[in-house]
Amino acid sequence: MNEIERIIELRKQLHQHNYNYYVLSAPTISDKEFDMSLKELQELEEKHPEMFDANSPTQRVGSDLNEEFQTVAHIRPMLSLANTYNIEEVRDFYQRVSDALHGQPFQVCAELKYDGLSISLHYHNGELRQAVTRGDGVQGDDVTANVRTIRSIPLVLNSDIIDIPEDFEIRGEILMPWSSFERLNKEREQNGEDLFANPRNAASGTLKSKNPKVVSQRGLDAYLYFLLGDDIPNEGHYENMNIARSWGFQVSRDMQLCNTLDELWEYITYWDTHRKELPVATDGIVIKVNSIAQQKALGMTAKSPRWAIAYKFQAEQASTILREVTFQVGRTGVVTPVANMDSVQLSGTMVHRATLHNADILASLDLHIGDRVLVEKGGEIIPKIVGKDDNFAQTNGTGSPIQFIQRCPVCGTALIRGEEEASHYCPNDLHCTPQIIGRLEHFVSRKAMNINLVGPELIQQYHRQGLLNDIADFYSITHDKKIADSIAQSTQVPFERVLFALGIRFVGEIAAKTLARKFKSIDNIMSATAEELLEVDGIGKVIAESVINYFASAENRTLIERLKNVGIQFTLSEEVLAAQSDTLSGQSIVISGVFTHHSRDEYKRIIEQHGGKNVGSISAKTSFILAGDNMGPAKLEKAQKLGVRIVSEEEFLGMIQ
Repeated sequence: MNEIERIIELRKQLHQHNYNYYVLSAPTISDKEFDMSLKELQELEEKHPEMFDANSPTQRVGSDLNEEFQTVAHIRPMLSLANTYNIEEVRDFYQRVSDALHGQPFQVCAELKYDGLSISLHYHNGELRQAVTRGDGVQGDDVTANVRTIRSIPLVLNSDIIDIPEDFEIRGEILMPWSSFERLNKEREQNGEDLFANPRNAASGTLKSKNPKVVSQRGLDAYLYFLLGDDIPNEGHYENMNIARSWGFQVSRDMQLCNTLDELWEYITYWDTHRKELPVATDGIVIKVNSIAQQKALGMTAKSPRWAIAYKFQAEQASTILREVTFQVGRTGVVTPVANMDSVQLSGTMVHRATLHNADILASLDLHIGDRVLVEKGGEIIPKIVGKDDNFAQTNGTGSPIQFIQRCPVCGTALIRGEEEASHYCPNDLHCTPQIIGRLEHFVSRKAMNINLVGPELIQQYHRQGLLNDIADFYSITHDKKIADSIAQSTQVPFERVLFALGIRFVGEIAAKTLARKFKSIDNIMSATAEELLEVDGIGKVIAESVINYFASAENRTLIERLKNVGIQFTLSEEVLAAQSDTLSGQSIVISGVFTHHSRDEYKRIIEQHGGKNVGSISAKTSFILAGDNMGPAKLEKAQKLGVRIVSEEEFLGMIQ
């Protein structure tokens, strides 16, 4: 056997060993033997660069090169599933299917709903060609380089033995197992980095990393659950997934075909308890009509298939003891009560703090120090106390009920609560340390001034040293040339983002953009009356009052002058001004489909530039639909029913010339 033949043989063997280890959990060689074979292959490939193959097992480790993700359109839209939360809603779904199929018998496939990041994998001639995230369902990011590093995803299928379609798509979920999640958070804690809230966030952040080598080191996994294509082997979804497993894909062995509603409910009830024993996070059960012919007959709504539904498990609860309630001050001065408790495991992580939201919720819970309380994760992410645990004889603690504070826990200023607000806040925004730090961190954030070399730790260090007391102080930092250059570049950030970066209460990214495009300069906004602000579509009483109060402060006006002096952009650019018009003024526009000349986000910006309003759903008030390729049939049907005009991409561009 020559070296070229040996390369081919080693690749084939190592792909099989990967499958045995990661999918079958039945390795046939030791780790050392695997590593020796991989090393041999690596050395041979270095000697024969003409044999490079992106799907070689040696490429699993990933490259150090940064990857810029390209947005690509899905061949078939990746729709989301409708959610249901109880047996009555499952029964309703079951009955709707039966009625739509006119009483003909049907089976449903029940399978675990993995809590990760949806992925679409495309194979051609048994080789992985492309991996695309769900994105907005119509288009997603090409993350092929990162997905190649996930060892449970086969790069090459053994088509010599098994008859595999020439082209097919298989969808699934990219996950971070609990073990990888805990290891990663431990490393981040040791490095002083922010911890990931849950495995889903960690998996998503990892898959979107621009460095495939980082992805390869974090231990991602994948479960596949849906096979699509023009030449798929079977008429049943359950049968297709079993076949896909034989091709080399990790498909859950916990799928089950159910012939009755009772069988389905038994499956749901079983996994509601036993999911805690799984190595990965799950948050429900997916129920699919098994017959593909029946799926096609049932069809789709605008947002989801009529032949599938997701049953969501109730949030997991745990019982623990409340030890203390502290109060935190946020960037905008909002004061939040936080419960400090005995540590307890919840949804796979140890929890010892939980939000109590605001004074009203704190009062409704009637908490005392020492109470035994029930904690759950809202959306499986943020821990919150939902009440006392009445399953224990000794539920109540000792002492008087915990009261919401009247003064800022940091600076001592009397707290304020607006008439229409649920939260109390500290009005001492210019001299309250957490607000100063929060405002500085917000100013440098990606969607604001995007000063990427200045992070939270550096900001806190500079503040302690007296170098940073307000946002204008950034432009006086000169001792580190690299950081100073990064800060100087932010003077080119456009006005609408600068306005957002100021951190005015209630002025988020959209409100800042709206105000900037309406008033065109900071001077015009500073001199605007409440009545003039309220005339702007999307600006209500709360935002208008906040803007007025911000610019009524002499210190804030001085801050603006200091920022002007260093060259910050406080007017709309000539380019934006030239592009603005009232062509679409007063028109509500829905965007649908895939476009050639601009992305959907770019079209949203163009609509706003010309005075139009982006809306998400079609109604009788919709002015027209900007439609690209692959517009959803349900949207088209609704538009025709309501008499809403369909405008093509070329026609739209002609309108705004």
